[in-house]
Amino acid sequence: MNLKPLKGQHHVSAITANARKNYDFYTQTLGMRLVKKTVNQDDTSMYHLFYADERGNPGTDLTFFEILNAGRTYRGTDSITCTFLRVPTDESLLYWKKRLEEHSVAHEDKDVANGRKVLFFEDFEGQRLALISDQQNEGVKGGQPWHKSPVPQEYGIIGLGPVMLTVSDLEPSVKMLTDVMGFRTNGTYTLNHDGENTVHVFETGEGGNGAEIHIVKRPDLPKQRPGRGSVHHVAFRVENEEELRQWVQKLKKLRIASSGFVERYYFKSIYFREPNGILFELATDGPGFEGDEPFEHLGEKLALPPYFENQREKIEANIKPLETKTT
Repeated sequence: MNLKPLKGQHHVSAITANARKNYDFYTQTLGMRLVKKTVNQDDTSMYHLFYADERGNPGTDLTFFEILNAGRTYRGTDSITCTFLRVPTDESLLYWKKRLEEHSVAHEDKDVANGRKVLFFEDFEGQRLALISDQQNEGVKGGQPWHKSPVPQEYGIIGLGPVMLTVSDLEPSVKMLTDVMGFRTNGTYTLNHDGENTVHVFETGEGGNGAEIHIVKRPDLPKQRPGRGSVHHVAFRVENEEELRQWVQKLKKLRIASSGFVERYYFKSIYFREPNGILFELATDGPGFEGDEPFEHLGEKLALPPYFENQREKIEANIKPLETKTT
């Protein structure tokens, strides 16, 4: 089966216990645009919020499920431990360091990850994030920050960067990435932020910040117990539904347990776990977020796929109103 390489990150989905504070932080502090306010299609009692560039281009989405009673995260291994967000230049990081300080956001001094300058920080729930400069980057292009963002466009977040995994057993994860998913090895580096641990880099498609997975081996750590501030899964880009269905068949042929084809309306998906238990998703680049809302008003109303419209009254009654209309 001759499949095209995966194109890079599609989205990262994480957990919050407070949609209101989450919305304020990611739109007002980080300046991302809420491009879709919808519900978790597997549990419609919870919000699913999508923050991205101006129109939610694939590779720019950081999404959150609101789980109201989510407990704290007990950090550990076999988990996604950092989501990098791309900014245009090294100078952008100077702006961001000052902005994070002004907003009392916990952060660290600048570091270097795989030759690119980075700035690590955490949101109000301990979600581990890092801004990474695209100045030395080649590969998958970033998106376009929204012109109504409180962050100047020349410094704005332009998409997802590398996603960092921490695993107890390195080799099975590497085998999944390279032998099954078609990633290429791309060297190693040492990250001071992580206590001098070696980080293994893998890339796919055009490579670069938007198409890299970074893995740290930490058999000394306990297995993470997820909660608010943890990442649920990472999704990777495929071109279209035809290719996704080929992936469904490939995983089936290799006897890798998966969800099979899943309709998400805004994209199509398949879910499976890599050997250390981290949840992966493959998702199509389209149709995108403008099928049920015009560009100018993305994220302002509760959007439901057509197959949930007959449940709208019940769904709206089960979630707390969240005002997201921009002025």
